Amino acid sequence: MRSLLYIVAVILVIGWAIGTFAYAAGGLIHVLLVIAIISLILGFLRRDTTVV
Repeated sequence: MRSLLYIVAVILVIGWAIGTFAYAAGGLIHVLLVIAIISLILGFLRRDTTVV
């Protein structure tokens, strides 16, 4: 019976960790999108100045 409770506890902790990461990843995805857009803009600006 103790091993069954241990397995249930481990599953709940893993589920909690995945849920916390998924919730935090929502904000992380937006941050990564902003960084990607900024890098694209900087790439276009730097390419335009080197072509001239």
